[in-house]
Parts: sequence; structure tokens; C-alpha cells
Amino acid sequence: MQKNWDELKKWIQQSHCIVFFGGAGVSTESGIPDFRSENGIFKTMNEYGFAPETILSHSFFLARPDVFFQYYKKNLLYPHAMPNKAHKALAKLEAEGKLKSVITQNIDHLHQKAGSKNVLELHGSLYRNYCMDCGKNFDLKYVLQTDGITKCDCCGGTVRPDVVLYEEGLDQRVLAQAVDDIANADMLIVGGTSLNVYPAAGLIRYYRGGKLVLINKSATQYDKNADMVISHAIGEVLEYVTQ
Repeated sequence: MQKNWDELKKWIQQSHCIVFFGGAGVSTESGIPDFRSENGIFKTMNEYGFAPETILSHSFFLARPDVFFQYYKKNLLYPHAMPNKAHKALAKLEAEGKLKSVITQNIDHLHQKAGSKNVLELHGSLYRNYCMDCGKNFDLKYVLQTDGITKCDCCGGTVRPDVVLYEEGLDQRVLAQAVDDIANADMLIVGGTSLNVYPAAGLIRYYRGGKLVLINKSATQYDKNADMVISHAIGEVLEYVTQ
């Protein structure tokens, strides 16, 4: 294990255009549970009678906004969560001019809280919300102050989070930038993701370099294609290799 970590540290020192691609495992170390986990699915089915993917779908949101907002506000909003070792290490690499961008599937804004500037949010952000009728923008604080379905204080329309729900497409501009960054990276670090959620997971196919690093506690379908695989908590690994 130590040998792998030291090798990764050396690779980082030799690289000048690193891209990081991360998933839910990056945020779990900040106390934000993965709703796609076995426990998360079980809890949701038990309490709501639907799977998380169903509740967080576009069609369910339109049909049952009451259940959607109840689940969303109880299970997805963690305004007091703080950046962990992984977020801070990545912000440090960016400040040193080594990290080009962070591409994230998370919607919790923790990378920005840690100081990262170039963050590509594939699935949007809970910190941005907008009225579906008049387009007025709202922050997370406004959502937290409302009960039930969040309504616009201007026109009374429904205020939804600026996130990509199931059945909705990714923002094409963000996706195109992610593809371009990965294609031009001299090193790609993928962490905290099982690489099962598409189309996001397919992004690593655009990497053409020789330093593909996968850091995840469990195995992924792309392990065999990686130049280095580290099965450990991502925060500890990134903190060590950026010291």
C-alpha cells in the first residue's frame, strides 16, 4: 500500500495537467450518506415506498412534488457539512497549478467550500434553485426556510433545485467541457465512485494518457484498465500524496 501511495505522489509531482473525477464516496467522508447505497435504498423503500431513483426522477417530481420535497429536504440537504481531506487536497493541487479541474457527480458544493475554483458539476447543485414559472433564482437558505413544496415568493410557482433528475439530460456545456478536460489531461484521478452511473461514468473513456488512477474502497468495472488502483479511503490517500 505504502509503495502505491509513494508512486502516486511521484506521479502527481511530475504532472502539470491533472483532472479529478469524483462521486459520492468523496462526500461520505464529510458525513453525507450515499442515497444509492444498499442502506440508503432500504431506508427509502421502508419510509416512502419508492426507490430513491424513482423519487428523484423527473416524472415523479411532476406527479408527486409533495413526496419529492419531503424526501429531498430530509435526505439530500446537509448545509452544515464541511469539506474533508479529499476536498482540501484537491483545492491545494489547484492552487499549486497542477490540477486543471474537478469533475464531480456530487451536488453538495463541498469542493467550492474547500477553495476549488474550476469545478464542473455534472449533476448540478443544491445551492442553486429556480422558480419553474418566472425563473427567479433562490439560494439554499430560502429552501431550508420553507416547509413542504418550496414556492416562489414572487409568483407562487414551484421552486426546484438546479440538479439533474433521473430521466433528464446532463447540461451539454458542462459535459463538453468535462470531455475536453479529460481528453487533454496528463493524469486522471478517479475517486469515490463505483463508475456505475451513466453517462457520467463513460467520461473516463476519453482519457488517452498513461496515468489513470482509481481510488475507491470497492472494485469497479474499470479497474482492469487503470494504471494504478488504490482500495482505500480517498481522503487519507489524497492528503498523503499532496503533503
